[in-house]
Amino acid sequence: MKVDLWFFEKKASKKGFSQIAGIDEAGRGPLAGPVVSAAVILPGSLPPLGIDDSKKLTPQKRDYLFDKIYDHAVAVGTGIVGPSEIDRINILEAARLSMVLALKDLNAQPDYLLIDGPFRIASDLPQEPIRKGDSLSISIAAASIVAKVTRDRMMAKYHQDYPQFGFSQHKGYPTKAHKAAIRAHGCCPIHRRSFKGVKEYL
Repeated sequence: MKVDLWFFEKKASKKGFSQIAGIDEAGRGPLAGPVVSAAVILPGSLPPLGIDDSKKLTPQKRDYLFDKIYDHAVAVGTGIVGPSEIDRINILEAARLSMVLALKDLNAQPDYLLIDGPFRIASDLPQEPIRKGDSLSISIAAASIVAKVTRDRMMAKYHQDYPQFGFSQHKGYPTKAHKAAIRAHGCCPIHRRSFKGVKEYL
């Protein structure tokens, strides 16, 4: 059965909300790099673009939709929390902080939040956490694409600084190649020093 990706947006609209922001993060699992969140407010008149959970899309399709989302969205905000802060406050808190930063980065004020995952964030706005929200809500799916593409492009830039780790290939995730590079070269400044797979090589 096909999921109505507008279900949660329509439900919020029926309650009287009009500026509904979807929020999602990318980069909780990697051993290196930041966690990045995006907040996206879509217009009700959005043309069918093929927006879906970023994990279900090819890199080429994500890049295409990234530009389309910026073209059509009412507002897009991003929030970035780096490795040292992740180590200081833990990855879950860092992910939630990046969501708050993405919300603050919006240049339009939302009146309702749809958040990917089971947790609320530090905001007084009415909000609805949705497990697997990136495959159930179009606003969260759009945010998942913006967050993923933003983070992937950052990791491609880091690859130029630390080519021995292959960040352009695995984006910091714990692949065999990445773990072998850490064993061979130790850690670089963007590695998450509190993570298993990194802290053993400090």
